[in-house]
Amino acid sequence: MDEKERYEKGLEIRRAVLGKDYVVRAQANTSAFNSAFQEFITRYAWGEIWDRAGLTRKERSLITIAILVALNRENEFRMHVRAAVRNGVTIEELRELFLQAGIYCGLPAANAAFHAAEEIIKETKDQSPTS
Repeated sequence: MDEKERYEKGLEIRRAVLGKDYVVRAQANTSAFNSAFQEFITRYAWGEIWDRAGLTRKERSLITIAILVALNRENEFRMHVRAAVRNGVTIEELRELFLQAGIYCGLPAANAAFHAAEEIIKETKDQSPTS
């Protein structure tokens, strides 16, 4: 696969995982300053790593969230909680992940994760057609 094909595949996966609206907003915010970075993450994070067959998207979502809890990266964490739900991660699985993180990342990290995820879950329910 050449770089252009990897980019196109990455864009497809990025849309599927993060949602088309998110990707459209990210692309609209691309500037001369950050365009190389946007292309890089689309090609390599999404077109290379997220396209690998070794893990499911659901598993990748859980791993990504755990890493983001450990690193205290709230903006990316929120984005990936939304993506995880899209990838089939359940509320119960998120709860268990945060409990596990409490032991290995620390209670403040897990507490912040619970609070942020709860806000996202509520937003998601409020935006669903059945609410």
